[in-house]
Amino acid sequence: MSKNRIIALLAGVAMALGLAALVPLASPAYAASCVASWSASAVYTGGMTASYGGHNWSAKWWTQGETPSTGGSGVWADQGSCGGGGTPPPSGGGCDYPAWQAGHTYATGAIVRYTDGNLYIAEHDNPGYDPVISTWYWDPYSCSGGGGGTTPPPNPGGFVVSEAQFNQMFPNRNSFYTYAGLTAALSAYPGFATTGSDTVKKQEAAAFLANVSHETGGLVYIVEQNTANYPHYCDTSQPYGCPAGQSAYYGRGPIQLSWNFNYKAAGDSLGIDLLHNPNLVQTDAAVAWKTGLWYWNTQSGPGTMTPHNAMVNGAGFGETIRSINGSLECNGGNPAQVQSRINAYQSFTSILGVPAGTNLSC
Repeated sequence: MSKNRIIALLAGVAMALGLAALVPLASPAYAASCVASWSASAVYTGGMTASYGGHNWSAKWWTQGETPSTGGSGVWADQGSCGGGGTPPPSGGGCDYPAWQAGHTYATGAIVRYTDGNLYIAEHDNPGYDPVISTWYWDPYSCSGGGGGTTPPPNPGGFVVSEAQFNQMFPNRNSFYTYAGLTAALSAYPGFATTGSDTVKKQEAAAFLANVSHETGGLVYIVEQNTANYPHYCDTSQPYGCPAGQSAYYGRGPIQLSWNFNYKAAGDSLGIDLLHNPNLVQTDAAVAWKTGLWYWNTQSGPGTMTPHNAMVNGAGFGETIRSINGSLECNGGNPAQVQSRINAYQSFTSILGVPAGTNLSC
């Protein structure tokens, strides 16, 4: 535990014992300017903002008609009060961030200024936990030159792949596949690229992105290119059928989610009605990335384990291929396709500065 966290923990204990004099008082919270007012008829996608009830709100994924609040489906993240007033954050030195407010929801990547003068970064969405005693925040960094640097880390969302590295991996990517969409999706599966050693975390991220790269031509394609296949992905034996239409469940997103039963299963897991709204996977970047992470973290496919388990348990990159498309590619089925995935994985681990490990093929 860092010295700052020990001091902060002692301060928290002191406050609980009534020794409030040991803890500096917070200055009045600064209320940012309000953004455009929320509209019930407007469509909001991940990262879009609106003001409602004297607060600014940020949408985590696609939504329409759901009043901004901390309840409901959880699509809205409270960004704090707005309208001006209070003591504004100090200007200059990288300190232009809002003061932390207890009880306010902070989305992954949010940066707040605490009463100790340091800035804290939310590692996960959280309902206003105290930064100095909560594991939901990264260790603090100084915004006044007092140590820890004066600028935020390169990957404030906590992802082991920085935006610069992501852009290096996908120099020709479609603008739909945003880094912000990817980091917004991470909270759906907090174990992804956060399990094991730093090397294993980066290997898993590289493995996921390598398979994604192969499936989408380097994050170029959003939807399946062979439209003749579109009517084939409706399993009419399922009791819920294909309410969006027989041809509505074609491959979409980073791992090309397809079939009505997969759209339903992914949607049920994510709390998004993808069975009736499959187009969300090709119109909302965060939803698209979440479906890819859904498969990676929960589905074994034709393999014997999930791709996530393959990477964190040491089975190797080859087993992720088996879980994604093993019946067609592994055991000599299509060695060229297997090698294409391996090449991407080796390239990405090199960018992240970690070895590729063993058992690369299937």
